[in-house]
Amino acid sequence: MDNIVIIGNGISGITLARHIRKLSDKKITVISAETDYFFSRTALMYVYMGHMKFEHTQPYENWFWKKNRIELRKAYVEEINTDHKSLKLANGSNISYDKLVIATGSKPNKFGWLGQDLKGVMGMYHKQDLDTLETHAPNNEVCKRAVIIGGGLIGIELAEMLSSRDIPVTFLVRESSFWNGILPEGESQMINKHIESHHIDLRLSTNLKEIKSDENGHVKSVIIEGTGEEIPCNVVGLTAGVSPNIDFIKTSKIETGKGVKVNRYLETNIPDVYAIGDCAEQREAIGNRRPIEAVWYTGRMMGETLAQTICGNRMAYKPGHWFNSAKFFDIEYQTYGWVFGNKGRPEYEEHFHWKHDDNTKCITVAYHKDTNVFLGINTFGIRMRHETFDKWLTEKRGVEYVINHLSEANFDPEFYKRFEKDIIMAYNNQLQTA
Repeated sequence: MDNIVIIGNGISGITLARHIRKLSDKKITVISAETDYFFSRTALMYVYMGHMKFEHTQPYENWFWKKNRIELRKAYVEEINTDHKSLKLANGSNISYDKLVIATGSKPNKFGWLGQDLKGVMGMYHKQDLDTLETHAPNNEVCKRAVIIGGGLIGIELAEMLSSRDIPVTFLVRESSFWNGILPEGESQMINKHIESHHIDLRLSTNLKEIKSDENGHVKSVIIEGTGEEIPCNVVGLTAGVSPNIDFIKTSKIETGKGVKVNRYLETNIPDVYAIGDCAEQREAIGNRRPIEAVWYTGRMMGETLAQTICGNRMAYKPGHWFNSAKFFDIEYQTYGWVFGNKGRPEYEEHFHWKHDDNTKCITVAYHKDTNVFLGINTFGIRMRHETFDKWLTEKRGVEYVINHLSEANFDPEFYKRFEKDIIMAYNNQLQTA
């Protein structure tokens, strides 16, 4: 009977373990040093905000693992020996495997800032980050101000978390507009205003120079690059993106780039060794998708796919059309297909943009300027159905069809105001103007 060892108990590793168990009687061991049990990483912010307790983030009861014969080991893996198919653990013990799966996820980026390892400096990705935040920012008496470095989705979540406890926040964003490497200009400008409406001190085109320490090795302030301005603070959140958590792998024979290199079957260069989730880097591009995708649903899909391969039905990873969702404080965001911001936008890509007067709702539809084929949509403040856009992208529907059938994709609750008529009118006016 094969002994399957999975390093990492996030969404990809646990999905894999569950699906292997559904398909086989193989021995399964999951190793993680983060927590005893799998939890929903995206729910961490709601624990801090008081909407739930940490135990509520665990999708499975504690008895689930023993019942399904999935052994959980809380340990650090220090070294992988692929010649002997064994792992060296930090406690000095070793564990052997027949097949090894690396599902170690991500870690917050650090760029060598002076003071980046002081007490009170943290990312917002792991359970330990939540514990650290509770220690250093339990309320606005202990934490007089927090500074967040980096303007991505984790940064906006951390800003919302701290604001929920009335802790003043300064948000340093190196771009000229929030997330404008991803979002088209109209959307990015709208989010700038929305962040500021929540009394966040948003500093655009601003870089961190260093983090200064008090006499106890705790954060006392940050220094802004260029101006030299000093901002007193008790907490610094490093949210300038994440990168694969693979440092311990680099001493092995497993090939790595930014992540662990894999083919379409999620296989590494070493037989019987695989990688899935945030730490996996595709050798060959899959359409417009990035080689590394740190989103929960691709990790889940990789786990489901690799379970088939490990259980004898070799299957290629096919993620389908890109989609994602998030929240910017009160504004829900969804994206389906590809809508490029100014950075990296192809010459053939045209946009139709509509924004409501209240500055909390907008859509951007991308289409091919020569063929009018629908390429993707960003929607803010209006909920849309994934299944509908996935179907339209597969069918290569024209942009006019999509605009005129938007009501079919809308799934805002009953009695919510609808905006399809306004959007169609704006689209027709844009065509007439063109």
